[in-house]
Amino acid sequence: MNWITNYVRPRINSIFSRREVPENLWSKCESCGTMLFHREISDNLNVCTNCGHHMHITPRDRFHALFDGGVYAEVAVPEPMADPLHFRDSKRYPDRVRAAQKGTGEKEAMLVGAGEIGRTPVVCAAQDFSFMAGSMGMYVGNAIVAAAEEAVKLGRPLILFSAAGGARMQEGILSLMQMPRTTVAVQMLKEAGLPYIVVLTHPTTGGVTASYAMLGDVQIAEPGALICFAGPRVIEQTIREKLPEGFQRAEYLLEHGMLDRVTDRRDMREELIVLCRLLMKMPPPTWGDLPAPGPEDMVREPNAALDNTKA
Repeated sequence: MNWITNYVRPRINSIFSRREVPENLWSKCESCGTMLFHREISDNLNVCTNCGHHMHITPRDRFHALFDGGVYAEVAVPEPMADPLHFRDSKRYPDRVRAAQKGTGEKEAMLVGAGEIGRTPVVCAAQDFSFMAGSMGMYVGNAIVAAAEEAVKLGRPLILFSAAGGARMQEGILSLMQMPRTTVAVQMLKEAGLPYIVVLTHPTTGGVTASYAMLGDVQIAEPGALICFAGPRVIEQTIREKLPEGFQRAEYLLEHGMLDRVTDRRDMREELIVLCRLLMKMPPPTWGDLPAPGPEDMVREPNAALDNTKA
């Protein structure tokens, strides 16, 4: 009896016991509540396949889908002083930064890369909202300046994906000074005659909206993105009135002339290729472009021609 109880029964239970499913395999859409498999989400660029809701996407995932073959060169960004104001609230500022770095695996709230999209050379910068709400600190200012300088040096258009809760309060006035700095960086592009395209993603608010996010030659937004300086809740509490439906959302701003386009994330790459080639006065893009023939193809061609002659 002991042999059956101690060996056979546990063995049977281990074979037929219910296996635990990892928690990160399924995600719930915030808009429609549909449960989505993680591969289905990633293959669809973090867009809900049921309702089209645009979920958060990291800069690296965005760049992987944007650049040809997912290949790009990361542009170095000068690192500012770590904690210039020795700021502390419930946590020390350096502790918050380290926690964000550990949670996201990124150095800071903006990533800059240079590469090709549709064989069109570009420089791209993207904010990461998951890193301290994508807040605009000195590093983000340095990143935009570095991206503009790289674009001017290489003679390429600059594409910027904005996603931020505003300026970083832990850096005080130093974060607010990034507004004129980034404005000067955008002016460098204009003086060099290079396009500056801004893609506003959810959410883009505060000092980011009041500076580089609204200075593009072309302003594009993802569907449903919140784009504002002060949020709707703050405005409602101030004026004590109910705001219109969809107020400060991308579609509302497009209707009132603040945006040029509202484009689905899945169509964004093609849209940017067309715009960049148009503004750079390049030939129209070739869709379905095939790679150059390799050595193996060159060997096969004479045989193929011979077979066709025999036929």
